[in-house]
This record gives sequence, C-alpha cells and structure tokens, in this order.
Amino acid sequence: MNMGSTISVLVATQISSMARYREHLAKEATLKVTYATALENAREILRDASKHFDVFVLDNALGDTYDLIRAVRLEKPRLLILTVDEEADFGTPGRADDVSTDPFKDNELIRKIKRLAEERRLETVRADALPPIRTFAKAIAKATKGLGKQQAAVSAVMDLGYDHVAFYTIEAGSTSLVLSAQMGNNAVMSAMPQRTDYNGLLGLVAQSGKSQIAAPGDERSHFLLEKGRFGAAVAVAVGQTMRFGVVIAFREPPGSISQEHVIMLELVCAQLASALAKEQRE
Repeated sequence: MNMGSTISVLVATQISSMARYREHLAKEATLKVTYATALENAREILRDASKHFDVFVLDNALGDTYDLIRAVRLEKPRLLILTVDEEADFGTPGRADDVSTDPFKDNELIRKIKRLAEERRLETVRADALPPIRTFAKAIAKATKGLGKQQAAVSAVMDLGYDHVAFYTIEAGSTSLVLSAQMGNNAVMSAMPQRTDYNGLLGLVAQSGKSQIAAPGDERSHFLLEKGRFGAAVAVAVGQTMRFGVVIAFREPPGSISQEHVIMLELVCAQLASALAKEQRE
C-alpha cells in the first residue's frame, strides 16, 4: 500500500480479539493505533485532552455500545466512528459513520478506516470558495466514472493556464505509474510515456504525497524540461491517506509556476481524490 498521512486510530475490542486486530492493522504503516479493552476504558482515553484520534473503531462484541456512541457523538462530533459487527450478515452504520462485518477479510477494516479518513480530510478543503474549483466540482460530478473524472480534472487544470497536463495512476501492487489522461499538443502527447517508475519526479510525489515544482536541471526533473520543451512543471498527488495517482502540469515560460498555482492544483486534485474515493465506496 502507498504511504500517506498518519491516521490516529483508537480500537476498542475484547482482550481475546486483540491479537487479531494488532496483526491485521500492523499491515498498514500509516495507522497509529491505540487499544482499549472495555467500553469505559475507551471512554476514558477519548476524554484525555492530550490525545487526538481520527477514527474510533468499536467492536460490538464489547456489549451495548449504543450509549457510548451517543456520548462520543456529543463530546467529539468530528471523530469518525467505525463499528465492527462480525455476527451480522450485513451492517447498517446507525449512529456510526460506517460498519464492518468482515473486518479481517481482504483488508476490509483497513480500507474502511482509510476511506473515512480521506473523505474527512477532503471536507476541510475550502474549494467552494474558489470559482474555478467550484466549476470543476460541478463538472466532475457530471463526468462518467473513472477515466471520465480523470479527464475532467486534466481539462480543469488546462483551463488554469497550463500548456500540457497529464494524470498518472498508481498501479496497485507495483512501483509503476500508468498514463490515464492528458491534454495538450499532439506531439507532446505522443512523446509522453505510457508508464513510468518511481525514480523520477512523479515517483517522488507518488511516494511522499508532497507537491513539487520542477525546473530544468533539478535532481528530480522531467525529460520534457530537460529537452527544453517546457520551462516549468508541477506535480501534485491525488489523494493523501488514499493515494490514487499524480497530476503533472507544464508551462512554457521558465519560473512561471508559483506556490499560489500549486495551491489551486492541490484543490483540483483534492476534488478528484474525493470523487475517486466515493467511487470505491459505492
């Protein structure tokens, strides 16, 4: 799995189930996990002002969890709650944000934790305050799933004044990125590699999640910059706790990409990540 921002998780479960949870959640390095073995123990930990949690995983096997969930909702309205109910054939979240009925199969619990955290993180993006981003949000909502939304994002970045834009998807289970969508000059589109590894600029952003402005001569540059086709480029990750890919955008004038430009691209990429995360959840 791709490394992203750390997600702080409190897991409340029975002592007899602790080993299963530890073994399962240890697979994901982005999770920082604290454990509680009783409902009251969990409540005491959550009331500790020195501790912060993004997600609260509550095993229904601990007993009647309804009162605890209700109290947590009142005291910590921003805390994400994920219940586990292995006795149910299907689950309804109720007062929780989601429910897992088969937490240890196909990394279900890890996937649900990461999806909830990604969606919450994206709620903090004030994209609705920026007209270009608001317009893009409407366009991506209308776009078809997958490639349609990726192409809509590429088009939105082009509209911000770039000369060429490409989106590379992170290929699951490998250290490669695959070209999924692009816009620009036909000759440049033909020259763009269909696949790239993690050794260059795109790989750096894919692994770190941090946006990078690049110029000719940089240690992590791009062949289009080194050949003089463009004077500046910026690469931005799509998704943080869940990493979907990287957008790279080029401009011809050297030094023409500022931090203000990067922020705009990050907002577009955050909207795209949100749309792709929701697709996976559906």
